Amino acid sequence: MLEIKIGNLFLKNPFMPASGTFGSGLEYEDFGDLSELGAVVTKGVSLKPKVGNKPPRIYELPSGMLNSIGLENVGIDKFTDILNQLKAYKTNIVVNFFGNSFEEYIEVSKILDEHNVVSCLEMNISCPNIKEGGICFGTDPHVIYSLVRNVKKVTKKDLWVKLTPNTGNIVSIAKAAENAGASAIVIANTYTGMKVDIETQKPALGNIFGGYSGPAIKPITLYHVFCCVREVNIPIIASGGIFNIEDVLEYLIVGAKAVQVGTANFTNPCILWDLIKDLKDYLIKKNLNIYDLIGSIKL
Repeated sequence: MLEIKIGNLFLKNPFMPASGTFGSGLEYEDFGDLSELGAVVTKGVSLKPKVGNKPPRIYELPSGMLNSIGLENVGIDKFTDILNQLKAYKTNIVVNFFGNSFEEYIEVSKILDEHNVVSCLEMNISCPNIKEGGICFGTDPHVIYSLVRNVKKVTKKDLWVKLTPNTGNIVSIAKAAENAGASAIVIANTYTGMKVDIETQKPALGNIFGGYSGPAIKPITLYHVFCCVREVNIPIIASGGIFNIEDVLEYLIVGAKAVQVGTANFTNPCILWDLIKDLKDYLIKKNLNIYDLIGSIKL
């Protein structure tokens, strides 16, 4: 009833965590069986370890949160130890990865391609291209096409591309990724924002600005998903502001094939398992299967 196919992957349901909100997955073992999820998406990994940004790194807001973690991670060498622990779970393991140059993206992809436990790669393109003056990879369709194409040359695994919404035309970015060989598109990463402390007159985050996530971004991300579904032919995975089953249903109705839950994992660490049950109950009540919902929007 809930099974879904994304590229070459079969998911037992359309639910998975958003990268960076679920650790490696092992941190949530006490809240539910990871094998029941459609996939586990790991925290982003890079070629070398990253210490991340200076604190404060998180600021809670009425309709979401700002974070400026700075992609802190242990690096690909130590990350392989985590992969060995994830072998115990009977679900898809999707590894989010990133780099500051084409060479770093390609090298990490090569290493991950050698690990059988890795079902799929998820490319984070919301990173600064150091060799090109710090401009974000994800804002230039030509750069994205070249990057995805080069990574696809070194991996046999499915490649999902996680888009940044901080661009003038997200549809052109999605099409570039598709044309270069991406297996699916993830929409979207966080929205750039900031908060100022009016007493100290200083930014609330140590890095001045950060990524905004939570319920407030869902209508905007829903719009991006709707627009991209109409222009690309590969599956789209929606990520942005999901806190209840209604949010999930909206994304499926506009055409997303699966969803990633992010900020809600912090307020309810059991939410993914709750949503699996809620969707199943909804489909039984309506006498539907999941494909009856996907793209069923009436215009």
